[in-house]
Order: sequence, then C-alpha cells, then structure tokens
Amino acid sequence: MADGNRFFFPATRLVLAALAAGVLAGAVAVYVSESGYGNKAPDKVAATGSKDDVACEAKAERARQVAAKAVGQVAALQPADPPQSLKGLAFNGPDGKPMTIADHAGKTVLLNLWATWCAPCRAEMPALDALQKEKGSNAFEVVAVNVDTGDDAKPKKFLKDIGVEKLGYYRDPTIGLFNEVKTRGLALGLPVTMLIDSEGCLIAHMNGPAGWSSPDAKRLVEAALTPSG
Repeated sequence: MADGNRFFFPATRLVLAALAAGVLAGAVAVYVSESGYGNKAPDKVAATGSKDDVACEAKAERARQVAAKAVGQVAALQPADPPQSLKGLAFNGPDGKPMTIADHAGKTVLLNLWATWCAPCRAEMPALDALQKEKGSNAFEVVAVNVDTGDDAKPKKFLKDIGVEKLGYYRDPTIGLFNEVKTRGLALGLPVTMLIDSEGCLIAHMNGPAGWSSPDAKRLVEAALTPSG
C-alpha cells in the first residue's frame, strides 16, 4: 500500500505465505525487513579480473560518492567493492529476445531481480514503476527482471493486476541470471538490486526491498546521473 512517498510492505502472514510458496517452488531465499527497508549485503563482491573489470575498478571513488547519497529509505544500498563490469548479465528483453546489460550502453540502469512468489518483491513493484515513470529517460531506466520459472502467464497477470504501466517486461525463467549474480557475491536472495552506470559498471547494490518511489531514491538516481568531478 502506498501512502504519499512512503511505501509499506506486507504483513508478516503474507510474507510467511510467500516464503512457503518459495520453498514449494524450489525458489531462492526471500528477504524480509519488518522495520524498514533492505538487508545486510554480502561482505565482498567477487570480480572476474577481466579487462572490463579493471576499467570498472578505477571507479571505486565514484561508487563511494554515489552510495553516500543512499540514505533514508534506500540506506541499505552499498558501494561496489570493487566496482565490476556487469555487461554480460543476460536476460530476455520486452520483445522476448535475449539481451545483456551491454545493450543498455549509454544508460544508467537500476537492475532489480524479482519473482511473483516473493512478497517483498511484489510489494516494491509499484514503487519501481513509479520511479521509472518519474525518472525514466534516455539516460536512466529501471530494468526489473522477473525470474519466475515456467511461462509468462503468472508474472504478466501480476503486473497487469497491479497496474504497472512504465516498467519494461524483462524475464529470465532459467534462474541463470540470479545464479550469476549470486556467484559474483551480489545476491543472497530476492529481491536484489544493482545500480549500474552507463558503461556497464556496478556502482552500488543491495539485498532486500527499498522505498524506490521515495524522495531518497529519486535523489540517489540524480546523484548517479550527475557527472563526477
């Protein structure tokens, strides 16, 4: 339920029901934060040591500067340590065809992984849609990737039922994307969100839900879009 700029998450019984559904579906862990937003991030991010990673590692100070703007309802966002290239992260685009983060070159991306059985994911989806509606542009996009296994029927119905209007329909029914992010040390469960700059470099990340329609989130996006220096 939304109330102005504050976004509230489901009651305990709904979260527990989602957890049970996730276990039955063989799903990954769900994050729950009764008192607010976000959860502790993994201790260390594992980069691959590629040429692109080396270029991204030079942005460590930039990552710290942007993450310093993550306060209030997005305070769980942590700077990438070290920044790494996420150009190769793969999923299906709105047209159903395979794509990667590299296809968003030139655009800052807020990449969010979600599933219909994850109650906190479902709860933050209208806020992500609102953020895309207000801040989406040629320079910024919220890329919310659904990771339900199976066909498109359930996630598409969910998005239609809650009135999502601005988010593109991105999908990965193979769990490959989540597993890749987990291998890199970025994900402990769902939801997981990554702030990626226009060159495909991870700048900041968090595990757990956040108030993405809040003024705090909008200021964070503005900081990410402001040239360094």
